[in-house]
Amino acid sequence: MLHVLRFLLIAATSIVGFYFAPFISKAETAPLWGVVFGFVVGCVIVFVEILLERYSARTLVAAALGLTAGLIVGNLFAYALSKTVEAPEYFYALIVLVCGYIGTMLAATKLRDIPFLAALGSRPAGGANLNILDTSVIIDGRITDVIESGFLPGVVIIPRFVLKEIQLVADSSNPLKRNRGRRGLEILNKIQKSALARVEIWEKDYTDIATVDEKLLRLSKELDANLVTNDYNLNQVAELQGIKILNLNNLANALKAVVLPGELLPVQVVKEGKEPGQGVGYLDDGTMVVVENGRSHIGDDLEVLITSVLQTAAGRMIFGKIPEDNDYIAGG
Repeated sequence: MLHVLRFLLIAATSIVGFYFAPFISKAETAPLWGVVFGFVVGCVIVFVEILLERYSARTLVAAALGLTAGLIVGNLFAYALSKTVEAPEYFYALIVLVCGYIGTMLAATKLRDIPFLAALGSRPAGGANLNILDTSVIIDGRITDVIESGFLPGVVIIPRFVLKEIQLVADSSNPLKRNRGRRGLEILNKIQKSALARVEIWEKDYTDIATVDEKLLRLSKELDANLVTNDYNLNQVAELQGIKILNLNNLANALKAVVLPGELLPVQVVKEGKEPGQGVGYLDDGTMVVVENGRSHIGDDLEVLITSVLQTAAGRMIFGKIPEDNDYIAGG
């Protein structure tokens, strides 16, 4: 649909040029040149519209500054060269254009990171602290509790392309995916109704980028925002690019109670372990407790003596055993 509208715009400017050219010039070729001029104007408008869609304001401002600086340097260099070297006029014009191009590209890739440009059109008004939510953290659902507890101050940004991805998941023919997508939409409604969250739907998309993860990385850079996620791979890539990550899994692990070897914990053994004789239970925060010789106590509530605690990339695991009388004596 967007391509059709752009085509209609170019056609309209060409027709306007055809009818208005005779009022400016009485030459027989005036209508033809009017069509050409209108066509060029339409193409320029579409080109500018695409630039505004794909690039942030700070990138465009930086590019404009670079183009200006490049043209000035190019003109000075061409003027100095013309005093010493005889060459056709187009040669000096080419020098100016090359300098302008180099200035534009350098500025667009480097100057956009300077402080005063970073604030141009790239942050929501009043948003001192910006937090971009990705698909995984929305579907997870714990983000609502974090927001309601006041531990995520500032502006909560939900990109339109993330919302579209959740809608696609909710419309999936796979029942599991469909339920996850609908849960994500319910979580979004809760976040928007929260009195402690200022939510903004970010409309800007990146049509030149294929994946949602890459779009999230680009948006986080442009807004200098925190990226809130549960995705381990996205977490690693974002850290390599210098993007600040708020990982809810890391937060959950940090909030788990400290357990030391030698302590007694109340645990209900709920299933068998991988090794012979082992039983498995869970703490209230979801931490797995592996109980030695606990298989015969499945369904029982036990006081388990902690023997070791193992921290892994997937989370924390606690190993324990059913205490004997000498364990109580040794423990004091």
